[in-house]
Amino acid sequence: MSNKFFTFSKPFLNFIDSGNFFRKPFAWLYAIIAILNLILPLFLLYFAIKENIFKTDGKYILAFIMLWLIITFASWISFQLWWDRKSKINETSAENAEFVATPVFANFIQTLGEWLGTWLTIVGIGVALIGKLFDQGNMMGNMGGFGRGMGDNILLSGFFGGDNLLLSLIVIPVKGFLIVVFARFLAETSKAFAAIANNTKRHNVE
Repeated sequence: MSNKFFTFSKPFLNFIDSGNFFRKPFAWLYAIIAILNLILPLFLLYFAIKENIFKTDGKYILAFIMLWLIITFASWISFQLWWDRKSKINETSAENAEFVATPVFANFIQTLGEWLGTWLTIVGIGVALIGKLFDQGNMMGNMGGFGRGMGDNILLSGFFGGDNLLLSLIVIPVKGFLIVVFARFLAETSKAFAAIANNTKRHNVE
């Protein structure tokens, strides 16, 4: 009875020490983010309908539809990215390794950077092309509340290279690439330190 009283929490402690305490919640988080990426286009469509986008001029309706399709494509790619990484989260560290939280969080940073760089590049190029095609200066203002909201959050963010289409088509992929590279660098640096620490401890034990 005395032993049971002092050891009944051991399964929970083993769950933490094995690394599953960190890996499983992050796998759930990846799944949630993946699903949110699928929901995003539906939310934008709902918001656009609520803001009467389809009561504006025909060319602005067409601009919205093209923009929505680009965002939908980016969201579908993003869903696949997060879902794929979810299945690989268990590979971030060996079972019962001493340092397990760092590789898991590093994997999250890497995936977050890949997602952000990819999404902004796809949507950014699409916005630049549509803006040039439909006169970016007037397009968002004539798309009602939806246009103003999107303009404040996307077109005016400074990420997409301004009004110069050629500059935008160069700057946007470069910025997206740098986001992916920087996130990967941070992740690999963290993973390297964790791997060195795990190997050092393993050799010391042996």
